[in-house]
Amino acid sequence: MIEQELRDRILSEPEKFLEDRAVMNALVAANERAMGANIVDLRSIAMQRLEARLDRLEDTHRSVIAAAYENLAGTNQIHRAILALLDPLTFGEFLQILGGEVAQILRVDNIRLVLESEKGTADETLQRLHEVLHVAGTGFVASYISNGKNVPLRPVVLRPVVQGLAAIHGKRADAVRSEALMRLDFGQDRLPGMLVMGSEDPHQFKATQGTDLLAFFAGVFERTMRRWLG
Repeated sequence: MIEQELRDRILSEPEKFLEDRAVMNALVAANERAMGANIVDLRSIAMQRLEARLDRLEDTHRSVIAAAYENLAGTNQIHRAILALLDPLTFGEFLQILGGEVAQILRVDNIRLVLESEKGTADETLQRLHEVLHVAGTGFVASYISNGKNVPLRPVVLRPVVQGLAAIHGKRADAVRSEALMRLDFGQDRLPGMLVMGSEDPHQFKATQGTDLLAFFAGVFERTMRRWLG
């Protein structure tokens, strides 16, 4: 027999026991044992299915919340990086902030700006500006983004790399394992450019990730660059 004190508490506050999943599972299991193996309790089966569905809904809810927080954090990073790019008063300072403060804000190991030139090399003025800048020949951007294949170019490409190209990633090329490539349009009658972010983490940039925030960052960046090129 149940102790009178416990019985009185159950009768006075039954909702507390109903809300406790472990207690209810124990009661249902005891009920099934009492009925014997030859009796099928449809209510018990229904409860198990409802519990399984509830568990799936809770997992989905947690995943949605986590994705929302991650997206919000990414948006804040992009906004801070853009504000940092608006501060410099000279192109040299702009490149320095791009390779330093902006790279830190976005948590990437290196950032490189690739500009195409009909000469294929930088003049002395550009060479002195900053190591974040790389000047290449015409057609280099399209060839690098497409891996030399004749395919339509996407504005943002995320992909793993076995080893980064030294001309693009500089001194850290050996350690780079994933990269984000953003094609830049500087306007009519101007050669395109490319913004490259490299990471030593092979999972930081993957083709399955969304690119909306990076596309927005690239759009602001190329409009800022037009001012300097002008």
